[in-house]
Amino acid sequence: MGNKPKAWKYTDIIAGIATLLVALALTVATLLIMKQCAGNLESSNKPSTESLSTPPTTVTAVPSPTLAPNPFSPDDFIYENGYLSCPAGNSWLGVDVSEHQGNIDWQQVADAGIQFAMIRMAYRGWGSEGVIRADAKGYNNLLGASEAGLPVGVYFFSQAITVEEAVEEARFLLTLLDGRELELPVVFDWETVSSQDARTANMNRKTLNACAQAFCQEIEAAGYDAMVYFNLDLTRRLYRLLPLQEAGYDFWLAMYTDSLTYAYQVKMWQYTSNGSVPGIKGKVDLNLYFPGA
Repeated sequence: MGNKPKAWKYTDIIAGIATLLVALALTVATLLIMKQCAGNLESSNKPSTESLSTPPTTVTAVPSPTLAPNPFSPDDFIYENGYLSCPAGNSWLGVDVSEHQGNIDWQQVADAGIQFAMIRMAYRGWGSEGVIRADAKGYNNLLGASEAGLPVGVYFFSQAITVEEAVEEARFLLTLLDGRELELPVVFDWETVSSQDARTANMNRKTLNACAQAFCQEIEAAGYDAMVYFNLDLTRRLYRLLPLQEAGYDFWLAMYTDSLTYAYQVKMWQYTSNGSVPGIKGKVDLNLYFPGA
């Protein structure tokens, strides 16, 4: 017998059609994916319309405020007739005194070449009670120095431990001045005391700066120039000088050296506590004042 062609089954036809449809679907999907990738590549190579129309923003750093630098070099200071001077800049030679110097012959002081005086007018006790007292020689020294023709400023030796006490000190001092005109500033002289019983032993940075600000604000409100006295230890441990400078208060630095090497500008420099001046018994603080600073 001869071989006959095999008859197609209905199920074979259905399977063939399904295979063809799957292949067609995969082809279409592949084409769509390729088109999308090409579009993404083209758009990534195009410049952004935003970057073309909007110039780049430049961020400029705002410089942080800093303390005014010391304008002098060590070579600017020399001794003349036993006293330190600053020929490189305008400076005055002066003393600061209290009742501890006793009776002072102010005319003799002026004749010796002293050019200004800072007078302690009052103080607060360093003990727990912290009583405010007027300096026993304060008013006489104020009158005597003025009558001898010396420009005069005053200071309060503070042991304030609250803002309220600092304001109290300023107002007490203003009462003593009673509106008297001064050529030089009124000074907040807060100092540490080397005693276990010192009321200021636990003073903190925030409180001290607030006290200095409060005292100076009261002084300036009364029409006087305000100044803050400090030594190097206080600047390192407690004082923040930049806010005081920004508020417009001048600085009086105690640093016992032969030249002013402090990094920052000060208005007055107490360069020794071991000075000797005709008309004043014993040792006395000597200072340079920089009127142009």
